[in-house]
Amino acid sequence: MRYYIIAGEASGDLHGSNLIKEIKKLDAQAEIRCWGGDMMQAAGATLVKHYRELAFMGFIEVIKNLPAIMKNLKFCKEDILAWQPDVLVLIDYPGFNIRIAGWGKQQGFKIAYYISPQVWAWKENRVKKIKESVDRMLVILPFEQSFYKKWQYAVEYVGHPLIEVIEKEKLQNAVPALSAKPVIALLPGSRQQEILKKLPIMLAVSARFPDYQFIVAKAPGLDPVFYDDLLKPYGNVSYVSGQTYSLLQQAKAAIVTSGTATLETALFGVPEVVCYKSSNISYQIGKRVIRVKYISLVNLIMDKLVVKELIQDQLTPENLQKELNDLLHNPERIAQLKEDYHQLRQLLGKGGPASANAAKSIEELARQTVK
Repeated sequence: MRYYIIAGEASGDLHGSNLIKEIKKLDAQAEIRCWGGDMMQAAGATLVKHYRELAFMGFIEVIKNLPAIMKNLKFCKEDILAWQPDVLVLIDYPGFNIRIAGWGKQQGFKIAYYISPQVWAWKENRVKKIKESVDRMLVILPFEQSFYKKWQYAVEYVGHPLIEVIEKEKLQNAVPALSAKPVIALLPGSRQQEILKKLPIMLAVSARFPDYQFIVAKAPGLDPVFYDDLLKPYGNVSYVSGQTYSLLQQAKAAIVTSGTATLETALFGVPEVVCYKSSNISYQIGKRVIRVKYISLVNLIMDKLVVKELIQDQLTPENLQKELNDLLHNPERIAQLKEDYHQLRQLLGKGGPASANAAKSIEELARQTVK
C-alpha cells in the first residue's frame, strides 16, 4: 500500500515517525511519502518537504506568507496526484491539511486525520468540512470524542502518543549530567519568530538565579549561531540539541512555550510555567476568536489551572522570577503538581498505545481503497 503523510511541525514529525514504524509492522511492503522532518525520514519515509519550510505562526505572519503557503499547497496537490497513494494521512497542521482533505476527497482519495485540529478552541465550524472530507478522524485527547459527538461525527480515540514516547525514554539508560548545577529547562518553541518573542524574556530571568544552570532546548533545523547570539550575554545559560528529553529528565523546573511541550514537561513530572507571546495584532485577534479557558494542554485536559500561564504582557522577567521561586521552593505547590500530573497521566493512558492503534486503523482504510 502507498501512504502519503503530511505533518507541518516538530511534534507532527515525532508522532508521524512512530506512526510510520507501526504501519511498517502491519504492512511490510508499505511505500511512504511524506511532508515532515528528519524523524519521519529516518523511520523510512521519502521526505518531500521539511516542516521548517512550512512553519508560519500567528494571523499576521500567515497573511504575510500567503504566497509561499499557496505555492506549497499547489505543489503538494501535484505531488499527490502524480504519486497516487492509497490513503492520505494528515497530522494536525489544520490551515494546510484541512484544505488538502477537502481537495483530496474530491479527487477520490481516502482521508485519515491523525491528531485532530483544535476545532474545539476556535473556528468550530471547520467540523463541517472535516465531516465532509475525512473518512477517519483519530483523536488523542479524551474530551475530543464528546466534542465531536455534538456534531454527530463518530471519531476514534486512540490514546495519546506521548505516553508511549515518554515511557520509552524513561526506560533508557541513565543520561550523562548536563550540568554540575541544578538545571532549569527553557523550551522556547521550534519556530524562529516565536523564539525571538519569548526567549529573550526567559533569558533575562537567569541572572536572578545564579545557583542554577539554564539550558535551552534548541529547535531542530535552526542555525546554532542564532542561539549563540542570543545567549552570549548570559553566564549561566547554555543550549542542547536533540536532547530535550534528557534535559527534562534532569530539570528542577521549566519555562515552556505553550503547545505540545507543556504536556511533555508535565509527563516527565517537571514543575513548569507556561508562556505565550505573539505580535500585538495577532494576540488581539486571537483573544476574540479563541474559545477555550486555557492555552496549555495540561490545563485543558485537566479542565483546571494546574500550571501557571503567563500570556502576552504578563510574560515578564519579574513574573517568571516569582513563578520559578514558587516552583522551586514551595513544598505545597510541588506536592499538588505531582498529584495533578499523576491524574493527567492516568487520563491520557486510557485507550493507548496510540501509534499502533492509529496505524491499524489507517492500514485498514488503505486496504479499502478502490480507485
